Amino acid sequence: MFWFTIPLIALVLDLWLKDPPHWPHPVRLVGLVLQRMESLARGSRISLRIAGALCTLVMALAAGLLVHLLVSLPVLGWLLALYLSYAGLALGGLLQECRRVTVLLRDKDIPRARAAMAGLVSRDVSELDEDGLRRALAETVSENLNDAFVAPFFYLICLGPAGLWAYKTVSTMDSMWGYKTPQWRELGWAAARTDDVLAFLPARMTALSLLVFARLLGYAGFSWSEVKIVAARTESPNAGWPMSAAALIFQSGMGGPTRYFGSLKAKPWLGPSQNPWTDEKLTGLLRLTIISGLGFSFLALSIIFPIRQFFS
Repeated sequence: MFWFTIPLIALVLDLWLKDPPHWPHPVRLVGLVLQRMESLARGSRISLRIAGALCTLVMALAAGLLVHLLVSLPVLGWLLALYLSYAGLALGGLLQECRRVTVLLRDKDIPRARAAMAGLVSRDVSELDEDGLRRALAETVSENLNDAFVAPFFYLICLGPAGLWAYKTVSTMDSMWGYKTPQWRELGWAAARTDDVLAFLPARMTALSLLVFARLLGYAGFSWSEVKIVAARTESPNAGWPMSAAALIFQSGMGGPTRYFGSLKAKPWLGPSQNPWTDEKLTGLLRLTIISGLGFSFLALSIIFPIRQFFS
């Protein structure tokens, strides 16, 4: 029962406290360690791809082992388990930051909306107009429903805090190293591929949650096969699933020409490219995101936790 209540309390804390800016956060520690690992990898005599693979393996195992040891401590172990579980979820923070951007867009404060979006995405937003900012925000909300919540929560209830942080470490490595640029293509290859594998099932569960709860909220229904066809257009094996589901549900376009690191990338269009995102649609997407996240969490606990208990 202890490991059943930890995810529930962690979810409540995430929605309530979000990510206080002055609190220590394990992801920041992972980032600092990765900076040191990058220097060691680039200074080694082995190929960058092999060095990146070794870094990915060592970081994931070390994070999982360290968290396992911490939550196993007498007396303090359950408090550390609760904090690390809460810190590994980011649904509350995602919704908070995205709501802030929607308010700025509604107020026509484009410069501040661009500045706020720059903290959420890796793309260049300096030249985006209102439509471009709304589309970028819709992509961020739908994709990060998986990355920030569904996938971490899935590994939390399946493998506990240690499994969550092994996953989060790989995900952080992918966000820092997983770019297909000359600087990162070889070093970040293993982190990106490992993240693809770990996020494969959660990404599809995210898309399914969006479809199910959209239907319950009265939005137009779309079949799994339709989402699958649209998601297959994307380069990523996972990101396209929740994005395609959201684009179809709200009948608005995602993707299209996008600028990264000074270069324009022709991303495929998902959903009707001619239909822009409006303030009302963004508000609806945020509402669907919180409902889908909560719905997934309770369904996953009801289904996965008993299975885990049966085999433990």
